[in-house]
Amino acid sequence: MFSVLSSAWALLLGMMLLQVGNGMQGTLLGVRGEIEGFSTLEMSLVMSGYFVGFLFGSRKAPDMIRRVGHVRVFAALASMISAVMILYPAFTNVYAWGAGRILIGFCFSGVYVTAESWLNNAATNENRGKALSLYMIVQMVGIVSAQALMLSADPGGFLLFIIPSVLISLSFAPILLSVSPTPSFDSTKPMSLREILRISPLGCVGMFLLGGIFSAQFGMASVYGAEAGLSVGQISTFVATFYVAALLIQYPLGWLSDRMDRRLLILGVSAACGVGAIIGMLFGSVFTLLLVAAFIVGGTSNPLYSLLIAYTNDFLGHDDMAAAAGGMVFINGLGAVFGPIITGWIMGIIGPSGFFLFIAVLCAAMVAYAAYRMTQRAAPAVEDTDSYAAVAPGASPIVVEVAQEYAIETAQDDEETAP
Repeated sequence: MFSVLSSAWALLLGMMLLQVGNGMQGTLLGVRGEIEGFSTLEMSLVMSGYFVGFLFGSRKAPDMIRRVGHVRVFAALASMISAVMILYPAFTNVYAWGAGRILIGFCFSGVYVTAESWLNNAATNENRGKALSLYMIVQMVGIVSAQALMLSADPGGFLLFIIPSVLISLSFAPILLSVSPTPSFDSTKPMSLREILRISPLGCVGMFLLGGIFSAQFGMASVYGAEAGLSVGQISTFVATFYVAALLIQYPLGWLSDRMDRRLLILGVSAACGVGAIIGMLFGSVFTLLLVAAFIVGGTSNPLYSLLIAYTNDFLGHDDMAAAAGGMVFINGLGAVFGPIITGWIMGIIGPSGFFLFIAVLCAAMVAYAAYRMTQRAAPAVEDTDSYAAVAPGASPIVVEVAQEYAIETAQDDEETAP
């Protein structure tokens, strides 16, 4: 662990600052939108813009890096993010915010691809698993810290927009001044979506549904809090609870997934997520129960991302895993684009509880489809399944490919040491 920190501390610090900025602007816009009088549907369109931009950015960033290099891409995109953060309060209308969210989503995708390439280059075969774990911890710490910073000023003013802009600007320094060499860049060509669907229908359908669940959390949790009349402190605590739960439950579920039929675990985890959403829908007016609901939903839905990737890997050869990773990320991104829009539409009809209703419906669909797939083919033997690697939803294809490589290496090591 210390060897990873000593070689990649600058990258990890820079990524944490990026996550603080990203997590803060997402929550802040939800709160500020309520102050500005934007409707729930208008805010849902604004929030979905991030996922539209992220989806296209994940496809275009590799080409930009090949043309001009890591340093220029990182500096240009991060500078643009910082500028958009400052412009939000200057142009408080839906169209400007929607365009800003699309641009920020595109830029963050490119920044993640660039920084995660560096992180992969800094890691070795011996410490790649620790590097992935540290990276996910850093992401979660950044997002949770962002919620605490929401209490530092009035969301109706300018200061809370300046803080994430400054943090994004500061994130350049540790990454660009790092002694780590600029890595060569060679991303894997994605496997066709039709082929991935043929190989793992549950993996693909689950990823699409999960995209909607995650984007509803990331994009609309603060909008829900504002519509429900929560204070800024309560909204920050509510949003942070999703990510604290994800960090705490990710690894126990990973351990369990390597020891049982993953389809059964996907079904059970999805059902638990649905139960959490129902608790939030029925008892959201009681803040303590609202936090319980957020803990259950966040702690179950976020690990599903890694679980679905691991399940899909069970039907792939090692040479195909990295190629499938890009396709799985794209499928998840497609679902994420529609999540905030549908959530906002439902909330506009039935009120804030529509946030949890949308999540509950998607969880029920995943439970039903997992149960159906269990009748269609036998599960692979537990000893033949590959290792689970924890990855946070919203990761770029690069870090998912790195996780795939780590899963392959772990599986091969297990085969060599098996009696």
